[in-house]
Amino acid sequence: MSKEAVDTAQAAAHPQAAAQPPDAGDAGYSKDLKARHVNMIAIGGAIGTGLFLGAGGRLRDAGPALAIAYLVCGVFAFFVVRALGELVLYRPSSGSFVSYAREFLGEKGAYVAGWMYFLNWSTTGIADITAIALYTHYWSMFTSIPQWVLALIALAVVLAVNLISVKIFGEMEFWFAIVKVATLVGFMLIGIFLLVTQHDVGGHTPGIGMITDHGGILPHGVMPVVLVMQGVIFAYAALELVGVAAGETAEPEKVVPRAVNSIMWRVALFYVGSVLLLALLLPSSLYSGDESPFVTVLSKIGVPAAGDVMNLVVLTAAMSSLNSGLYSTGRILRSMAVAGSAPKFTGVMSRTQVPYGGILLTCAVCVLGVGLNFLVPSKAFEIVLNVASLGIISTWVIIMICHLVFVRRARAGLVTRPHFRLPGSPVTEIATIAFLLSVLVLMWNDPEVGRKTLYLVPVIAVMLVAGWFGVRRRVAHNAERDVSALRE
Repeated sequence: MSKEAVDTAQAAAHPQAAAQPPDAGDAGYSKDLKARHVNMIAIGGAIGTGLFLGAGGRLRDAGPALAIAYLVCGVFAFFVVRALGELVLYRPSSGSFVSYAREFLGEKGAYVAGWMYFLNWSTTGIADITAIALYTHYWSMFTSIPQWVLALIALAVVLAVNLISVKIFGEMEFWFAIVKVATLVGFMLIGIFLLVTQHDVGGHTPGIGMITDHGGILPHGVMPVVLVMQGVIFAYAALELVGVAAGETAEPEKVVPRAVNSIMWRVALFYVGSVLLLALLLPSSLYSGDESPFVTVLSKIGVPAAGDVMNLVVLTAAMSSLNSGLYSTGRILRSMAVAGSAPKFTGVMSRTQVPYGGILLTCAVCVLGVGLNFLVPSKAFEIVLNVASLGIISTWVIIMICHLVFVRRARAGLVTRPHFRLPGSPVTEIATIAFLLSVLVLMWNDPEVGRKTLYLVPVIAVMLVAGWFGVRRRVAHNAERDVSALRE
């Protein structure tokens, strides 16, 4: 029996499954993203501000054990992306996990998923423009320019590029990722050379002594490693972009499995490998949250302009992350706007098939970040990083819950699972959800930032509930419209 016949038979046996309308938010997009774009978006998502800037402060606080934290979080991040990849092959959608939440959890689930993702990327955008301003201040010619001015200029440039077309976005991310990968590989080759030749690095001899002679793997104990977990998860926050980008590629069934499967070894190589190398080159206490750890190393080996070149690259990484955030929230908000759970203007498309309404809304929040850079420039990055972690943790939990429901329906014969699957279900999903929730609980042990961030949870919950009561009638009306259109 053919797949079509099987699906028809299942639909006849389970009419409630057949009544699920397609996501109206998928209409109107060009399919201009090529395989190379999606592959490099997946790579670029795994290499961003969280590694290039955030690793410095985390390495100082947690010590060499940070590499283990990256590995553990990387495994769970891979599970999330693998689950999302399976859902994408089941039904590609530019609305990604918001669309799947709508199908498997209902409109309330889609509403929560979408707005928490918006919280994640809008605050991540603030972190990115903060990082860009910090990177730019590395050069003396820019130190006299206020941090908030540099942040505003960066936002304006990336916004202009993002509004042109998805093809331009894809090309920019492709070349951004090429630059990031090439630079990391170059740095790792330099680091390995320094390690093998025992070349002096700022008065220190690279090797295992950089770890054993400076407090070992856990120089400050276990708790600092636990406390940096939310920051490590933030570093992986863009991996789910591959699911959003799949909605604008012509052949998701060929592109997505390759991109998802390659994420694991990239995480091991770029994150775990580079952090381990950094720990072997200098004592962890010499790294700083105000400077990229790669810049720290290259500046100390005396290579002319080495620090300047690396600083330019990490500046590119931050621009890439900001670019990706505007792209993804634009698509997610449009999917929500069509369903009625986001402002109507966020569903508007330009003549070049770009959902500019949602992009502009994200930019508006980032402008608030410019104000944060004006008020507390020294704390802006860490503040928004923790708030963004709330958004990404909730998004990943929702993806895994959607996958649990999807698998349960597949076992009941309501849907058909693709051959590309998350292994170990349902244990894998439950373990991932438990890990992510435990990170939230452990944030309470950080009274300076983590605990204050958790105080925002009831505030966010109240805002979500109030917002839902404001949009529920429109959502119900739009859902009835879509079902009626499907029946006709």
